[in-house]
Amino acid sequence: MSLSVSQLVLRAKQLEIDAVGHLAERVELVDAIGQLVHALQHERGATSIFLASGGQRFETERQAAAEAAQPIEASLRELLTRQLAPEQGATARTLSLMAWVLLDLDALANLRQQITQRTPTAHDAVAAFSKLIAGMVELVFHVADAAALPGVSRLLVAFVHLVQGKEAAGQERAVGAQLFASGACDEAEQQRVIHLIDAQERSLSVFTEFAEPALRTRWQQHQLTPNVAQLERLRRTLCAAKAGARLDTSLSDLWFDITSERISEMWSWQVELVQCLREACQSQLAAARQDLLDSKGLLQRLRDNPPPHTHAVDRFFNAAERPDAAPVLPSMSEGPAASATGPAHDAQVSSMVDLLQTQSARLASMEVELDAARRALHERKVIERAKGALMSRLGLTEEAAFRSLQKASMDHNRRLLDVAEATLSLPDYFFTGPDNTRQK
Repeated sequence: MSLSVSQLVLRAKQLEIDAVGHLAERVELVDAIGQLVHALQHERGATSIFLASGGQRFETERQAAAEAAQPIEASLRELLTRQLAPEQGATARTLSLMAWVLLDLDALANLRQQITQRTPTAHDAVAAFSKLIAGMVELVFHVADAAALPGVSRLLVAFVHLVQGKEAAGQERAVGAQLFASGACDEAEQQRVIHLIDAQERSLSVFTEFAEPALRTRWQQHQLTPNVAQLERLRRTLCAAKAGARLDTSLSDLWFDITSERISEMWSWQVELVQCLREACQSQLAAARQDLLDSKGLLQRLRDNPPPHTHAVDRFFNAAERPDAAPVLPSMSEGPAASATGPAHDAQVSSMVDLLQTQSARLASMEVELDAARRALHERKVIERAKGALMSRLGLTEEAAFRSLQKASMDHNRRLLDVAEATLSLPDYFFTGPDNTRQK
C-alpha cells in the first residue's frame, strides 16, 4: 500500500488526539495523588500532636485521618496499575517514580502501627510522612515536566507549585504543632519553620504567575483575611522565642486550626485547578477532533476542486475538442483576472489561506505559552541544582544556599537563574582552594 498525503495528515492528527487523551488520564492520576497527599498531610499534623503530647491528645483525629486516607490510597493504586498498559505511553522514569511511591505506600501500615504504639518521636513521624509525600510531589512534577501541550502545560505548572507550596504549609503545620504540643522551643525546629515559610512564598509566587486570573484574585484576597494575620502572629511566637523557652501548649489547638484552615483554602484552589485542567484537556481534545474533521474536509475539497490549470490541460487533450492554444499558467504581471479561476476557486483559496493563517496564529500563541511553562520548570531545576551544589561544596544549609544565590543576584544585578547557572559552571577547586573555607 503506497503512502498518501491524507494518511500522513490524519495519522498525525490522531496521534495528537491520543497524546491529549493520555494527558487527560494523567490529570486524573495527579488529582488522585493530590487527594492522597491532602489526606496524609492531615494525618501527619494530627500525628505530630499525638506523639508530642505523649499520646494524650489528637488520638481520635489521627485515627479518623488514617481511615479517610485508605480508600483514596486504593483508588491511587488502581490508577497506577492502569499506567502499566502500553497504550498509556508511560516512560521508564514515570514508572520508576510510581514504583518509589508504591514502595513507601507499602510501608505505611507498619508506620501507623508504630505510631499507635508511640515508638517513633514526633519528629521522626513527621519526617516519615514527609518523605512519602515528597515522592508523590516528585511524580506530579515529572508528569507536568513531560507534558507538551500549551495551555494544559501552563496549568500543570501552576498545579505543581500549588501542591509544593501546600506541602510546605503542611510541614509547617506539623512542625509547629509538635513545638506547641511539646511546650518547649527548639532552635532546629524553629529554623525548619522559617525555611518552610520561605519555601511556601517561592512556590506560591510561581503558582500565582501561571494560575488562571480567578485563582490569582482569590489568592490575593486570602492574603488579607484575619486568618492569615493570626497565623503571622503565631509564627512570630514560634520563631522569636529563645531556644529552650517554654511555649504555651494550649496554643497547639489554635495553631492546628489556623494552619488547617489555610491548607483547606489551598485545597479548594487545588480542586478548582484540577477542574481547569480537565476542561483544558477536553477543550484540546475537541479542538483536535475538529481539526481532524477539518483536515478530512479540506482534503476532500482539494480532490473535488483541482487547480484551474489542470482543467485547461484536460480541455487541451480532450479528443472531442479542437485546442485553441497550449495550456500555460497566467503571468503574475497580468494580475488575478488573467487566471480565470472563477469565484468558486477564489473562495476555496481564500478559505485555505484563512485556515492556514488562523492555525498559524493559534500555534504561535500556544508555543509562547508552552515556552513559558517549560521555562518555569527549567528555572526551578537549575536553581535547585545550584542550591544543592552550594550545600555540598560549602556545607551550607538549604536556606543559606538560597540566600547566597539571592544576594549574588542583587549584588550583580543579574537574574537568579543566571547566577544559578554560573554557580553550576564553576569548577570544584574554586570552592576548595586555599582562600576558601567550608561554612557551617
